[in-house]
Amino acid sequence: MLEVRGLESGYKRSTVLQGVDLDVEAGQVLGLLGRNGVGKSTLINTLMGLVRPSRGSVTLDGAELAGRRPDVIARAGVALVPQGRRVWAPLSVTEHLDLAARRGRGRGPWDVARVLELLPRLGERRRHGAGQLSGGEQQMLAIARALLTNPRLVLMDEPSDGLAPAVVDLIGEAIGGMKAEGVTLVVVEQDLHLAFAVADEIAVMDKGLIVHRSTTREFRSDSSVAHSLLGVA
Repeated sequence: MLEVRGLESGYKRSTVLQGVDLDVEAGQVLGLLGRNGVGKSTLINTLMGLVRPSRGSVTLDGAELAGRRPDVIARAGVALVPQGRRVWAPLSVTEHLDLAARRGRGRGPWDVARVLELLPRLGERRRHGAGQLSGGEQQMLAIARALLTNPRLVLMDEPSDGLAPAVVDLIGEAIGGMKAEGVTLVVVEQDLHLAFAVADEIAVMDKGLIVHRSTTREFRSDSSVAHSLLGVA
C-alpha cells in the first residue's frame, strides 16, 4: 500500500531524513522504533505533508503524495493521530466526532456509531468538552477523529505518550480493533510493550534512515538487536 523511496526532509538548513526507504502492506501494523531525535516524528509529519520533502517519493496505492498539501494527502486516505493528541479543548466530544464524520461520510465503513463501538468510553463522555477529558480519553478522541475520515492508512505518533499503563493497554486494544477491521497503521512508539503487542513488523530508525526491519517475533527473539539499536535489554 505505502511505498517510500529515498525520502529526504528536515527543517530550515537541517536535513533530518537522509533517504528513507519503507514499505507497508495493506492491513499491516508497522511499529516504528528508535531513540529520541532520530527522525521518527519527522517521517510521520513528512508522510502527512506537514513537513515538505526535499527529495524522494511517497506513493499510496501507486498515487504520488510527496510534496502534496496535508488536505490533499488526507483526501487520498491518510489520517494522523498526532503526538500530544491536539484536540480542541472548547469543543465537546460530539462536536469533534461530527466534524470528522463530515469529511469521511460516504467514503467507507466508519461512522460515529461504529467508532463508539470500538471506543465506548467516548460514548459516555459525548457531552463533555475535550479539555475535560483525561489524557487517555483525549487519545481515544484523536483516534476516533482519524477513523471517521475513513482512512486507508493511519499514522500514529507516540500514542502511549504520558499515559498510565492500564490506559496504554486500552489504546493497544483499540489499535487491535482497527487492525481487525483491515486498517493499515504505522505506529511510532517508545513503549516496547505496546509496540510488540500491536505490530506485525518492526522498523528501527537511526540518524534519519531505516536501519533494521524484521517481524516482531524475530525482533523480540534477539535481545542483542534491541540492545544495539535502542539501548535496551
